[in-house]
Amino acid sequence: MVLAEVSVIPLGTGSPSVSKHVARAVRALQHEKDVKYELTSMGTIVQGDLTAILRVAERMHQAAFDEGVMRVVTTIKIDDRHDKPLTMDGKIESLTKALGY
Repeated sequence: MVLAEVSVIPLGTGSPSVSKHVARAVRALQHEKDVKYELTSMGTIVQGDLTAILRVAERMHQAAFDEGVMRVVTTIKIDDRHDKPLTMDGKIESLTKALGY
């Protein structure tokens, strides 16, 4: 299982607000059955196998162009661990435990 943070940034939209373009990218993600995801204020966390995550990131990136945006910058940060299972919930539980909650 791999975790990744995907951030799609449309440029040159004519407005400082890009939420409608980002929403289009997230809609592309909503149709994926092979990944679990969580929206955050700075990006989207996705969980699945690496091939599925890269496919989803490409679809999200391309979706941002569908409303006439001429430039899109997408960043992908991948967390891939081979020594034990890796999940979004597991990372939060580990941090919560370290914080003493």
